[in-house]
Amino acid sequence: MTTGLHTGSGAPARPAPAASGPVQPDAPGRRRPAGGSARAGQARGFVMALPPILIIALFIGVPIVLAFGFSLGFTGGLNHTIALIGQNVHEAQGLPTFGAYGDMFADRRFLGDLIVTVVVTLVSTAVVVLLAVAIGLYLKFADGVIAKALSALAVVPLFIPVVIASWAILGFYSADGFLRSVAAQFGVDFPVWSFTMVTVIIGSVWTSLPFATLLVTSGLQAVPRAMIDAARDAGASFARVVASVVIPMAGVPIVIATTFTAIGILGSFTVPYFTGPNSPNMLGVDMSNYFSAFNQPQQAVVMAFVVFAIASGIAAVYVWANFRSAKENAGKQAVR
Repeated sequence: MTTGLHTGSGAPARPAPAASGPVQPDAPGRRRPAGGSARAGQARGFVMALPPILIIALFIGVPIVLAFGFSLGFTGGLNHTIALIGQNVHEAQGLPTFGAYGDMFADRRFLGDLIVTVVVTLVSTAVVVLLAVAIGLYLKFADGVIAKALSALAVVPLFIPVVIASWAILGFYSADGFLRSVAAQFGVDFPVWSFTMVTVIIGSVWTSLPFATLLVTSGLQAVPRAMIDAARDAGASFARVVASVVIPMAGVPIVIATTFTAIGILGSFTVPYFTGPNSPNMLGVDMSNYFSAFNQPQQAVVMAFVVFAIASGIAAVYVWANFRSAKENAGKQAVR
């Protein structure tokens, strides 16, 4: 008995041979390995990020390395010309020399300017942060015309050039300035603050306050209103709400604003140059004097690396704040 199907010619049809392996998909439906696609994406990202990295390395990284070598007495190569022109240059005899560092730390003027720089940075940063937190808290809890006007006035110094602001501050607190003239009408001998470190602090606060206010205000505005209401319902006073709820929850933005402000004031030049005294003054002005007026570039580079070391310590706090912020965000996403 024949079980196969018959064709029209009467011959039985042969069954189709069974496939000996897995069926291969057609070419249009074939998928590429995921690993190759990921590697291609990483390569494209690296190529896109390479130009700015090369620019930073060429115009910032290389000069930093050359300057650091010059401070240690390596006067060859690209440092040869500046070593020939400069005075009191310490040259390394094979091994690095710390002669330039020894000269600066034995100089009473440098030590005095270093102390002044640190003190002005600490005082100005503290005043800026306190004012920024006060403005941010007022904008957080108050509403109305005054709050809107304050939020607008807080950023006005951003649009005033630092040179113009420095000259305005210098004239405002001079011997014939506005405050002294008004005080004289009442028989008060108001002190002259022009060309003193007081005007340097005032100018530093003026130039640094707007950016710090923006950072701190944004952090305070991000505090959930429900947390504040819950604390009030529990019987917490306004001061307790601010100290125990608002400030801790906005701690990271406040720390970031503090580090940015401190680094900016630490390396400032325009404000202390226009409003400060000849001596003592901040290291930003001292670097310029040693490099141009005194023709001692190696000593100026030493000052620059001292400022860089202090700024690096401040930047470490900034990195810690960012790490903590990222950790908190990762925790919130994990909870969700």
